[in-house]
Amino acid sequence: MGGGRGGNHPGDHPDPGRLPLPATPHLQRTHIRSSQVTHHPPAKILSRSELSEGWTLSAVSGPVPESMTIRDVPARVPGCVHTDLMAAGLIPDPFLDDNESLLQWIGKCDWEYRTTFRWRPGEHDRHDLVFHGLDTVAEIRLNGALVGNTANMHRTYRFDVRGGLVSGENELRVRFSSPVRYADAQSLRLGYRPQVNHHPFNAIRKMACSFGWDWGIDTASSGIWRPLHLESWSTVRIAQVRPVVDVEAGLDHGASSPLGRVTIEVDLERGISGDACVDAVLTGHGSQAVETVSVAAGESSAAVTLEVPDVRLWWPRSHGDQPLYDVEVRVTTPEGEEHDRWNGRIGFRTVRLDTTPDEHGTPFTFVINGRPVWIRGANWIPDDAFPQRITRERHADRIAQAEAANMNLLRVWGGGIYESDDFYDLCDERGILVWQDFAFACAAYSENEPLRGEVEAEACDNVSRLMRHPALVLWNGSNENIWGMRAWGFLKRLDGKSWGLDYYERLLPAVVAELDPGREYTPSSPWSGDSPIDMDRDANDPDHGSMHSWEVWNRQDWPHYRDTVPRFMAEFGWQGPPTWSTLTRAIGDDPLTPESPGMQTHQKAMEGNNKLTDGLVSHVPLPDDMDDWHWAMSWNQATAVRVALEHLRSWTPRCMGAVVWQLNDCWPVTSWAAVDGDGRRKPLFYAMQHAFADRLLTIQPRDGVDTGLAAVVVNDDDRSWSGDLVLRRLDFDGTELDTAKVSVCVAARATDTVELPENVVSPRNPSREVVAAHLDESSAAWYFVEPRESGLEAAELNVSVSTAEDTAHVHVTAVNLVRDLALLVDRVHPEAVVDRMMVDLLPGESTTFHVRMPSDADPDMLSDRNVLRSLNDLVTEEGPAR
Repeated sequence: MGGGRGGNHPGDHPDPGRLPLPATPHLQRTHIRSSQVTHHPPAKILSRSELSEGWTLSAVSGPVPESMTIRDVPARVPGCVHTDLMAAGLIPDPFLDDNESLLQWIGKCDWEYRTTFRWRPGEHDRHDLVFHGLDTVAEIRLNGALVGNTANMHRTYRFDVRGGLVSGENELRVRFSSPVRYADAQSLRLGYRPQVNHHPFNAIRKMACSFGWDWGIDTASSGIWRPLHLESWSTVRIAQVRPVVDVEAGLDHGASSPLGRVTIEVDLERGISGDACVDAVLTGHGSQAVETVSVAAGESSAAVTLEVPDVRLWWPRSHGDQPLYDVEVRVTTPEGEEHDRWNGRIGFRTVRLDTTPDEHGTPFTFVINGRPVWIRGANWIPDDAFPQRITRERHADRIAQAEAANMNLLRVWGGGIYESDDFYDLCDERGILVWQDFAFACAAYSENEPLRGEVEAEACDNVSRLMRHPALVLWNGSNENIWGMRAWGFLKRLDGKSWGLDYYERLLPAVVAELDPGREYTPSSPWSGDSPIDMDRDANDPDHGSMHSWEVWNRQDWPHYRDTVPRFMAEFGWQGPPTWSTLTRAIGDDPLTPESPGMQTHQKAMEGNNKLTDGLVSHVPLPDDMDDWHWAMSWNQATAVRVALEHLRSWTPRCMGAVVWQLNDCWPVTSWAAVDGDGRRKPLFYAMQHAFADRLLTIQPRDGVDTGLAAVVVNDDDRSWSGDLVLRRLDFDGTELDTAKVSVCVAARATDTVELPENVVSPRNPSREVVAAHLDESSAAWYFVEPRESGLEAAELNVSVSTAEDTAHVHVTAVNLVRDLALLVDRVHPEAVVDRMMVDLLPGESTTFHVRMPSDADPDMLSDRNVLRSLNDLVTEEGPAR
């Protein structure tokens, strides 16, 4: 493979026989925050100055409104045009109302960022400008001289500027070309290739969803979106560190003496020739390993192997602990003078994707440390349309929400970004597996230059940066690009042009094999296991590999989730509105209706509102009241996904995973997310929390049992699950009509299916009867008819509220049958959070909700009719009686 293109100085790739290895943002070095003063570094060790101060923004060309002058506006780095203009009060928030359409001119303009910084010569002889993220098409000039050009948001760029710096004040300018006009022009130069958007996002290496998506806002911004540094060094620096981890023996709990081994591959860039030494030290959990290797003059790489006896294994959450080990790498002269240092954390574990054919087809099973793991996951998109605003704390909040929803995997979707180091560090710490897409989604991509060189350099950059993380378990070549070529008619429209297959079959797996050996790779999602890829075969075959399910939602109602038993469900979902407080913050329509202008702007799916209605009316009537409409659509979203998840988990081990579309949103919008654009949990979140629990009891229709219904006991826990499964058929008034008891003992990480007895599943009055199952603290219910056809009555509830410190305890007792009881606590206070929702109560049963609330919230509001909601509210004319 050839070297990458896009503006890196040739000295950045000292060995042209290897793949290009851009510098990593992981380097921990002497750090100078000020961009105005350059300090002398100690000895000869590399120093970094963050150039984050004194920036201004100017519009260079394009359709700037006549009423607006944009010249030398104060700017932030990292940042982008939209957020800088908002901070200056020049534009409104694009997330509100229909401001998105008012601001489309921004993406059609050229922009320039400018700053000055002081520098004076020191004892270092090399000085590099390092951009960790430029969005996207940029020309960089230092003191008027061209430094380089870039055209890839997903790369790190390093430029040798030792000949361009002057003693005293230096001027740095970064000029960005319009991403909209550039993408349009490149689409012509590269040749038309089909995609799913109104902009040719596939012609530019920029976050695809910045041009809008069926849940995303069209912003197409520009800016220096990740940090920028001036690095000064002498003699030699560390260009890249790649710890390749392996574990031998003892791969399960209780096994003795697992041996951990890490081979640390180090790439060096040299300023002058001479011998060097690479020292590596590993510490953690009572272990220490040290090794030094010599690197002769003229050599630019080294490998250091460290062994850790009795190593502690890293496990995904709910399977074990997440021990991490610290690694430090130093490069020195033979006399011991240090020049550079790298620090990072690693974990010891093995990962294998089992695709060995069996009686059902081709499985898609993640095996961690020798143990098959049922994947409980969600797809992850950028958490903000302006990703430079995402902090470590915000990532921590989202990952904590994933944990609270009982997830163990996040799939970083290919239409977004390669996330910041904080995201992967937090996943390492919390045991959240990461499935990482390369940045290709829903389109055909040219394999010609200059795009091909950009793709190669981008892949090398990000694989090298991320491969140290134990949470990362899979590299995936693309999202829907192989399936879509045939399913969407793209092959015919291409008329013989390249479309990216060579990336997915050859280039990307070769990068992974060289830079991250041992990590699993798949060409696309969905993927049915063909290698080489057979375009005549259905890439979305449920019996083979991973599957995406979008017939349900687009054309079919959610009970049809039960029609298919995939080996692994990598994408599926159902739309619903954001929480009420998020919705009303973002949309000021008066009156607010499902079709009012702001609601239409914040609904990006094709025929989205029609699909919401079509998917609701089979189950409950369509409400005319906006409050009820919001609750109905929220309930339906939660119920649809819960039905799907319980179905998929009930087919363990034939099905070994479900990755819901999607966990999060990037702005306030009606979407498939469980957590809305303001970070609030929707009812869907709580449905997933229930369906992803370690232990799940569910009642499922089964063609293979005589009575047609079965109770399935799913035990994804290290302990066996034993007890009496109590089955009852009840009238809605609580009268017990029939009962049965079955003793069960389900082994750890196993599933048991129990056929329901004939007497329990034979209703006399289907519209007023329910089957209730109980096993320890777990319960499940089966209703014989749709809610709108049932005898469900207005909910009668006895409610009391008590408070202690920052928590309100809402105790609810049902007088009659109440289905899917929920507390929409954000209506009381936007920062309030409840511990659970979607609870069924039989007559006389009680439950207590625990609500974390700010001190200025009114706890009495927790029993308001628009806060304490149930399914009963949607099928009866009377409101709830309390």
